[in-house]
Amino acid sequence: MKNIIVILGTRPEAIKLAPVILELRNRKNACVYVCNTEQQKELSNQTLGFFGIHPDCCLDVMRPNQTLAGVGARMLDALSDVYTRHKFDATIVQGDTMSVFCGALVSFYNKIPVFHVEAGLRSHDIYEPFPEEALRQMVSRITHTHFAPTICAHDALVGEGIAPEHIIVTGNTVIDALGCLSPETLGNARKNLDMHGVNLNDRLVLVTVHRRENHGTRLDKILQAIRTLAREFENHQFVLPVHPNPNVRGKVYDALGNVHNVILTPPLDYPELVYIMKHAKLVMTDSGGIQEEAPTFGTPVLVMRYETERREGVDAGFARLVGADPDKILGAARVVLSRTKSETMINGRKNPYGDGHAAEKIANEIMGQQS
Repeated sequence: MKNIIVILGTRPEAIKLAPVILELRNRKNACVYVCNTEQQKELSNQTLGFFGIHPDCCLDVMRPNQTLAGVGARMLDALSDVYTRHKFDATIVQGDTMSVFCGALVSFYNKIPVFHVEAGLRSHDIYEPFPEEALRQMVSRITHTHFAPTICAHDALVGEGIAPEHIIVTGNTVIDALGCLSPETLGNARKNLDMHGVNLNDRLVLVTVHRRENHGTRLDKILQAIRTLAREFENHQFVLPVHPNPNVRGKVYDALGNVHNVILTPPLDYPELVYIMKHAKLVMTDSGGIQEEAPTFGTPVLVMRYETERREGVDAGFARLVGADPDKILGAARVVLSRTKSETMINGRKNPYGDGHAAEKIANEIMGQQS
């Protein structure tokens, strides 16, 4: 029996690691211990629950108005206690968050191999996204096996001196997660969206904005552009799930709270967000995961960031980088919104981020190495 700890803390990590957890729990010789740092307490636990996963421990490390150093110190200390109480043979982390960095570092301190899911994504600018780009790069230096979602990610790791035999191209587990959604689940999601007043027609725009590098004046510019678009395209509905971060929430409500065709909702659960993506005419986002999910549905994406570590979607024509530049946001959005949905959908192209079998490949590799 191999004892494997999976460390996560945010909703994207829960979504992307759930298929791996479920796959490993189907293996007779794997004992999976799930540790939720609760970096996003409500969102991560809600999402795990959707997949029927209950964490074995929760760290509750977040505090109001904390610094990056403060949360990192608390997380390292709490994770050290977990490793003291349990014996693990492998650590699995995913992505680029503080939970990933601290989990990998504590595992390294205990000389336990780190398996990094979604390794090799690079923007090559350590301040875009901040602090995630630097965290992901630092984790690569202490990772035993890198599960790269794409060839581009594989090549980035090789270019940084990572031995090719320690890199496995798997696809992204976020595509696996999409396959877990049953018709019944999506039907329930639609009912919930109806209660929020969301019109699921061909004039629906999904907007998400929350990234740390967009706080401050960038967020002001993005929200002003959305306000302008909502007024120009009054027959469209703009749905914006409001992130709970107080640096985001107040500004969103101040800028858009009185615009009649902007629907501000609480954070949506995973099926609801997927259902909107599937039916949206346009997605405007600074999220990473949505850039990967939307191509499955052929939905065009405007990436409201100046750099992206997910270039494959841009290169394949699914996404366009517009930053926080109001002129670029407005120009690109107007092109899409002035056409019909059938004219804007991107059909006949494969999602460049995976085929839905990443979790199986990851589990096979981990259990093979640990046997």
